[in-house]
Amino acid sequence: MRMIELVYSPPVWATIIAAAFLLTTVTLSVYLLFEHLSAYKNPEEQKFLIGVILMVPCYSIESFVSLVNPSISVDCEILRDCYESFAMYCFGRYLVACLGGEERTLEFMEREGRATFKTPLLHHSSHCGIVSHPFPINYFLKPWILGRRFYQIVKFGIVQYMIIKSFTAILAVFLEAFGVYCEGEFKLGCGYPYVAVVLNFSQSWALYCLVQFYTVTKDELAHIKPLAKFLTFKSIVFLTWWQGVAIALLYTFGLFKSPIAQGLQFKSSVQDFIICIEHRWALLP
Repeated sequence: MRMIELVYSPPVWATIIAAAFLLTTVTLSVYLLFEHLSAYKNPEEQKFLIGVILMVPCYSIESFVSLVNPSISVDCEILRDCYESFAMYCFGRYLVACLGGEERTLEFMEREGRATFKTPLLHHSSHCGIVSHPFPINYFLKPWILGRRFYQIVKFGIVQYMIIKSFTAILAVFLEAFGVYCEGEFKLGCGYPYVAVVLNFSQSWALYCLVQFYTVTKDELAHIKPLAKFLTFKSIVFLTWWQGVAIALLYTFGLFKSPIAQGLQFKSSVQDFIICIEHRWALLP
């Protein structure tokens, strides 16, 4: 497989389409960055927002490089994963900065915990400062009381994903060096399926914590239109990963037989091609 990757080059049509979308993505990203830098009046918020914005061109560039040179696809994925961890940190800190900083966020949580009524994003209730969990999570977790503890739980939920994502990226380097990572292959002797399971649990928990945080703070963050930012970030980070897993599963069961899949040959190439296209739309207002 490694020898095939070394001599493989993607179809010309795939390279041209991906390059066109990459150029558009980088151009829009640079424009958006200059817009923020030219009006750099709130550094506590904007510095973290810039870190999030840079994730889009980073994803696109690394995916394009991986597309044209599949032999380094694992290396590109590792770089992408490391920056994704940093972007997750930036997004969380950006939301906290928009609330006035960590101390004011804690004050808000404690105030809400004393007397408030919210209608959360998920189908569960939050009243009197208590966030109840939906089925079946309510069988494993007690309701969360808004306050310092709730903030720490959400913070840990995001940080654990950053740590696990970085660790699995480094682990993938060693497994790939010994030829047992087998990206996109669900075999017992490969490291990829085990990494995929761990990351799926970690991502699901981080996403759940972000949803809960959004639920509690959406009214306070109304001035920054948090729902659009939340959904965009979630689609880039979480749906991109699950998209890759879905493509790998379709290949494993022989269900991915579209002309695009046949032309690109490798599972990683299909994922890279799709990322080059879809991440351009993440920059739309």
